[in-house]
Amino acid sequence: MTLTDQFHRKVNYLRVSVTDRCDLRCIYCMKEKMDFLPKKQILTLEEIERLCDNFIDLGVTKIRLTGGEPLVRKNIIELIKKLNIKKNSSNLKEIVLTTNGTLLSEYAYDLKKNGINRINVSLDTIDQNKYNKITRFGDLNKVLLGIEKALEHNIKIKINLVAIKNFNENEFCSIIDWANQLKIDLSFIEVMPMQETDIARHLQYMPLNRVFDDLNEKYKFYKSEKNTGGPSRYYKSPNLSINVGFISPITNNFCSNCNRIRISSTGKLYMCLGQNDYIDFREILRNDYNDNYIKEKIKLALKIKPLKHDFMINKNSKTYMQRHMNVTGG
Repeated sequence: MTLTDQFHRKVNYLRVSVTDRCDLRCIYCMKEKMDFLPKKQILTLEEIERLCDNFIDLGVTKIRLTGGEPLVRKNIIELIKKLNIKKNSSNLKEIVLTTNGTLLSEYAYDLKKNGINRINVSLDTIDQNKYNKITRFGDLNKVLLGIEKALEHNIKIKINLVAIKNFNENEFCSIIDWANQLKIDLSFIEVMPMQETDIARHLQYMPLNRVFDDLNEKYKFYKSEKNTGGPSRYYKSPNLSINVGFISPITNNFCSNCNRIRISSTGKLYMCLGQNDYIDFREILRNDYNDNYIKEKIKLALKIKPLKHDFMINKNSKTYMQRHMNVTGG
């Protein structure tokens, strides 16, 4: 079976936020003083697994676990273990993870053992002082150790780097060269207009077309054949052995090929990161509707999945999403 939306796009990629909690407070993601949700509002692992089962039955082949920080979720390895078993007898082909990397050294072995072969690590600087500043209290060495341990266990790493105005633009070349030494790909990402944090979005935003042009002066990029099914446009360079990607939801809308939907930690199915419409599966699950009903609601969601998002960032615009990224899931 294949899930398709009203614009005939094949949807086979489900992103699932397993928690809104995080052990960092990155300045573009959340406020310093966050009110996290009560436990009863968050889907249980059993509810997450049941939802995933229904999506898999309908044709989802790839699931990405996100947060918040997914590795702070108690018993997360048990969920991953159960999902991994399904790869032998269902449509599911791959389980991947997005993490800030702080707990990766502790979990790398168990992740690999239970079928996680690719991980995205969110890392915006390789300067300890800057890292501490942007995360508000993080320890860069924990992340670097986590990356090292993951590579030792043959987990493929990709770095996700948010380009932030007046913060990390002078590091881009050094970060690319560092990643190249480790033979790990990386993607630059534009700041997205999710709910306000403590800093106005227009003060953080850097358009990636300018970033690309500046980097291209040094690296002489040419298009790569790499395609992970996500929104990143990858490039190679004669000077590099890795792929460098650019995820640009604002300067270069990539919605025409969108193949994904996402479940928030509270069970809301968002058909688009850049729209506020959702279907609440927490209430459906807790009112004991059967799986056929759940599948019909999923199909309904695909019928109302929008053509594109309407992201915009400027000084006078406040047309942002009314939710923080840690709630929706990265």
